[in-house]
Amino acid sequence: MTERPASALIEPQDLARLMADAPANLVLIDATYGVMNPVYTQARIGNAVFFDIDDIANHDNPLPHMVPDADDFAAAVTAMGIGNDSQIVIYDQSGLAMAAARVWWMFRLYGHDNVRVLNGGLPLWVAMGLPMNVGPAAPTPAATTPFRATYRPHLVCDHAAVDDARTRPDECLILDARSPDRFTGSTPEPRPHLTSGHIPNSRNLFFMDIIDPGTARLIPNHPSVAEMIRAATGKRIITSCGSGVTACVLALALHEMGRDDVAVYDGSWCEWGQKPLNSAISVG
Repeated sequence: MTERPASALIEPQDLARLMADAPANLVLIDATYGVMNPVYTQARIGNAVFFDIDDIANHDNPLPHMVPDADDFAAAVTAMGIGNDSQIVIYDQSGLAMAAARVWWMFRLYGHDNVRVLNGGLPLWVAMGLPMNVGPAAPTPAATTPFRATYRPHLVCDHAAVDDARTRPDECLILDARSPDRFTGSTPEPRPHLTSGHIPNSRNLFFMDIIDPGTARLIPNHPSVAEMIRAATGKRIITSCGSGVTACVLALALHEMGRDDVAVYDGSWCEWGQKPLNSAISVG
């Protein structure tokens, strides 16, 4: 495995310089999730491969885009040309607000540290006038040596672990990345089968508040993130959101400020907010 980068972020100009050096082990990933920008459906940075978090997922679990097991993840990324010696850069058509951080977290969950997220994503890359490839992507051969996944269980939480953590606020800080009105339950959840509110003893840190609206970049050393790190001194940190995607934005921000041990609640509110579980929900 190649050396771990000092930061989990890479700036557009630094990626452009890295691409100019053309290292053989560089792999670019478009991790766009949800509504894609039609301008970019046939455009990409370099020869980026597409990573669909709904496709590379546990399809036996009814919850959305739950992480696959180690063998399935390894097979999927091997087919994308990724090996254990790859240096990976992930971007998103929306900037930093969606699944790029989720894919970054998935690689770390399966033991790969040489992975970074393009700060500002595709919008900032385009705004800076950096080159795009247009037209159908060239086929990507599978990695010659299969990716070996090494599972890190401390980076993920299930319902039972979170249910235990919420009863021990002196030992664990649960951070919810959803908007404040969803956290308080003052607005209905977008998924109508879910109850409104939040996990008892959790705190709210809206992921959009730590992203610069002008550049779609992560705001460095954001005071709210620093506050949460201080509040979590000596504690475990678990991040949650609607379905385990934007919780990874918080994990990325915390990682950049020194907490690389943050766990993501994979099921998040899609699991916790189900009505059979709503005896353990707080509102307000």
